[in-house]
Amino acid sequence: MTLTRRRRQRLVRSAGYVVFALAILAVVAAADWGTLSEAFFRLDVARSMFPEAITVALRNTILYTLMAFAFGLALGLALALMRLSSILPYRWFATAYIELFRGLPALLVLFMVGYGVPLAFPDREIPGGVYGSVTLGLGITAAAYMAETIRAGIQAVPKGQLEAARTLGMSHTRAMISIILPQAFRIVIPPLTNEIILLTKDTSLVYVLGVTSTTIELTKFAGDSLNTRVNPTPLVVAGLLYLVITLPLGQVVRYLERRAARER
Repeated sequence: MTLTRRRRQRLVRSAGYVVFALAILAVVAAADWGTLSEAFFRLDVARSMFPEAITVALRNTILYTLMAFAFGLALGLALALMRLSSILPYRWFATAYIELFRGLPALLVLFMVGYGVPLAFPDREIPGGVYGSVTLGLGITAAAYMAETIRAGIQAVPKGQLEAARTLGMSHTRAMISIILPQAFRIVIPPLTNEIILLTKDTSLVYVLGVTSTTIELTKFAGDSLNTRVNPTPLVVAGLLYLVITLPLGQVVRYLERRAARER
């Protein structure tokens, strides 16, 4: 019996599924689940982390993310407009900023903000203490990425839109605010939502600023619990709490991308 091309493709796919399932079953069967459960899934250790894991660590992680995102978005918008400006010094500054902070690790930027700024300005403090330092440190890095995303969104809007607005008597600034930017942000909402996910994970670096029991975030909280209990279960709990934030955001990104594709 000669198989058609479609049947051969179907058989190959089915064989791939079977091989994949067998590989998973082999790994599951070979694992020492008793030892894993004792090491990573101790309920008594997990219970001891609550409610502080929610009321302090998770809350601070969300606060750090939102504050850094808001600051980064405002700064990123300014940098994107400077990148597109006809004034050369603005373009040079924005380009240098973006290239510099896209190339530096977020950990290094946090060090610079947390320890370099107080040395450079000994008579001044960053408002908000640790919260202000985190907002500035993570926001500075995020702004470099958001600036390029927003710039791409602005350039994706047809030039005829701006020309039509100018023909109707609008100033360049008014046309950008009323016509171009709203359309640009509709285009860049999915990648900007991805930036929130990245910022959520970057908050795990906040420990370098010397957080306290009231400003602690999830990773530092889990690390302290691990040292106290001498058991890695807190790391699993912290990972699950990160997923509580990132998985819904991932669904939002996919929904926005599908909606944008339909509108196009």
